[in-house]
Amino acid sequence: MKSNVTMKDIADQLGVSSVTVSKALNDKEGVSVELKAKIKQVAEGMGYRYNTLAKQMKEGLTYNVGVIIPERFTGLTQTQSFYLNMYQSIAKELEKSGYYGILHILNRADEDKLNLPRIYNEKRVDAFIFLGQINKTYIEKLQDVEIPKIFLDFYDEQADIDAVITDNFYGAYEMTNYLIKHGHREIGFVGNLYSTSSIQDRFLGFYKSLLEHKIELNYAYVIKDRNEHGAFIDLELPDKLPSAFVCNCDQVAHHLVNKLKVLGYRIPEDCSIVGFDNDIYATITEPSLTTIEVNIQEMAKQTTKSIVEKIQNNNQSFGRISVKGKLIYRNSVTKVAER
Repeated sequence: MKSNVTMKDIADQLGVSSVTVSKALNDKEGVSVELKAKIKQVAEGMGYRYNTLAKQMKEGLTYNVGVIIPERFTGLTQTQSFYLNMYQSIAKELEKSGYYGILHILNRADEDKLNLPRIYNEKRVDAFIFLGQINKTYIEKLQDVEIPKIFLDFYDEQADIDAVITDNFYGAYEMTNYLIKHGHREIGFVGNLYSTSSIQDRFLGFYKSLLEHKIELNYAYVIKDRNEHGAFIDLELPDKLPSAFVCNCDQVAHHLVNKLKVLGYRIPEDCSIVGFDNDIYATITEPSLTTIEVNIQEMAKQTTKSIVEKIQNNNQSFGRISVKGKLIYRNSVTKVAER
C-alpha cells in the first residue's frame, strides 16, 4: 500500500477528476450520494488520510468530536463496558468522515458542579456526543452550549437536543411477549424506573405487554437495581418469586441469576431470566441469557452521520432516531409447564 495516498491517486483509481474526489471527501455539493459513498470507500481502502491541519486552517474547524461518558457508566471492568464498546464504534465511524473522537469521562463532581469539559472551554472540539444519561441540571446547562451536540442511548423530553437510542420500548415489549408465550403470567421487572430514560422505556414496553394480555402488574415484582447515583445495589427479592424476570440490562440479569443460585434456585427451571443489550454478561452467565441485541454499529453510524451534518449546518435537526434491536434466544427461559 502506498504510504502517502493523494486525491489524484483516488481519482485515477475510479476514473474521475481530482475535483470530484475533493468534493466527495469534503462532503460538498455536486457529487451524487452514490458516487460520494464509493469515493470514500475507495479512499479508505487505499489508506487515504485527510489533511486535517490544512482543513482546520481553511475552515476554522478542529475536526474533533468530544464523546462524553459519565463516570458511573464506565465501571471497574472498562473493557467490558457497553458504553466503551459504543465509543469504539463511534470513533471508527468518525474517522471515516475525517473526524477524530476525543473520549472524555465526566466525573461526578464535575457533573454536580455543572463544569463543562476542558476540551470545550479550550475550543478543541467542533461538537459533542453525550453517551449515557446525564443529570437534568447538566442537561439544562448544555442548552447554552453553542456547538452541535447529540445524546446517545438516552433522551430528555424537556431539552431541544437530538438523540439516537435503541428501540427500548419495543425490545422489552417483544421480550415480555416471548415470556408470556411460554406460559409466564407472574413476571417481574428489575430496574430503577427513575434512573434513565432507557430503563423507563423498557419498563413501559414490559407493562404494555402485560396490559395487552390482561395481566395485572404486581408492584412487589418491580425491583430496584441501582441507587439515585447509578451505583448497583443489592437486589431485594419478594418473598414469593414470579416465574420470570425481565431485567433492564444483561449485567443486572447476571447479578440476579447469581443471587438466585446462591439462594438455591435453578435457572430457568425455577425462574426464567431475560436481559437487554447482548453484551459480554449475556454469554458469561450460566445459563446464557435470552436478551435483546442492541445494534451498536447502526447506532454509531446514525449518530456520526447526524453530528457531522450538524457541524456543517448547526440548524439541522433530526429529533429522536430509534434503532431496532434483535431478540436473541438462549437458555435462560423455559415454559411454565416444564417447571
